[in-house]
Amino acid sequence: MTKQILLSTPHMGDREQEFVKEAFDTNWIAPVGPHVDAFEQEFCQVVGAKHAAAVSSGTAALHLALELTGIQRGDEVFCSSLTFIASASPITYLGAKPVFVDSDRTTWNMNPDLLREALEKRAKLGKLPKAVLIVHLYGQSADIDPILAACLEYEVPLVEDAAESLGATYKDKSPGIFGKIGIFSFNGNKIITTSGGGMLVSDDENIVARARFLATQARDPAPHYQHSVVGYNYRLSNVLAGIGRGQLQVLEDRVNARRHNFETYQQALGKLPGIEFMPEASFGRATRWLTCLTIDPAAFGADREQVRLELGKQLIEARPVWKPLHLQPVFAECESIGGAISEELFDRGLCLPSGSNLKQEELQRFIDAIDRIHRR
Repeated sequence: MTKQILLSTPHMGDREQEFVKEAFDTNWIAPVGPHVDAFEQEFCQVVGAKHAAAVSSGTAALHLALELTGIQRGDEVFCSSLTFIASASPITYLGAKPVFVDSDRTTWNMNPDLLREALEKRAKLGKLPKAVLIVHLYGQSADIDPILAACLEYEVPLVEDAAESLGATYKDKSPGIFGKIGIFSFNGNKIITTSGGGMLVSDDENIVARARFLATQARDPAPHYQHSVVGYNYRLSNVLAGIGRGQLQVLEDRVNARRHNFETYQQALGKLPGIEFMPEASFGRATRWLTCLTIDPAAFGADREQVRLELGKQLIEARPVWKPLHLQPVFAECESIGGAISEELFDRGLCLPSGSNLKQEELQRFIDAIDRIHRR
């Protein structure tokens, strides 16, 4: 029976069970505990952040990041358009409104020139956004330097959504540590996983301390349960942090495996007419969390959706790239700055099976399927 090839599945190593067993043996099952503390410290060492707070999801981390940046009801936040909805949803949790900024072709991430032009126009109108939220998409860092320079010039805080880009580099540093606050995700499909979890990082110790406070129901320091502000149940459990510690030890192996997937696909399919792979910017290393390509139907002979459906018939999962948020019905009334690039990438873009545990024969099965579709 033919086995289905999935897009990106969890890939466990050898140490996770040891850490989880330790949590069970010591009865540290509830949120917080020694694994949480150690995971935060080890994560900081890996990405180069000074402080970190482990939470229940990347979305929770981003919600906290925006609240700690001072976002309030009625504020506007500039946000990448080509991304998953979880990048923008926390803006709305706070009663604020996203303004979507288009991508560039070099990185598929927020266009620094568009951002600067928009900030310049807004400054003249006296309507600067309260924050800029950039996303590091599909394992590739955005071009941070010009984005950060524009934010500093107009005194607008920068928040980084690096949910998809743990292990990537920007000029030999990790994305997620350049802005005021950065966030990462350990969802089941990510490059490392805690089954569900996230991390908030910042060089500001007070911000991270406040994040931990809010993430544990904002309980005041009193012998009884007293609360002066409303908090959240967002802390990561000690059990899941143990999984994260084991996963963190094999991060580099997971990056190399996903880059191998990309190189295998590119070598086999890169010369087919109409096929163009997501570029890797010269300023750093992409993890290739997901290998993505675009299909020109006139040259290839089939469009992205025809290819996706045909792959599905062969039990091979592939997905369109993210539908730009400015095209999402829920954000129909939100402003968009540009949009043509992200719209084209969505129209033509396809995410390929990319798990770090894919076997060579599974990669070849996908390659053969694409060859057959092209020949038809």
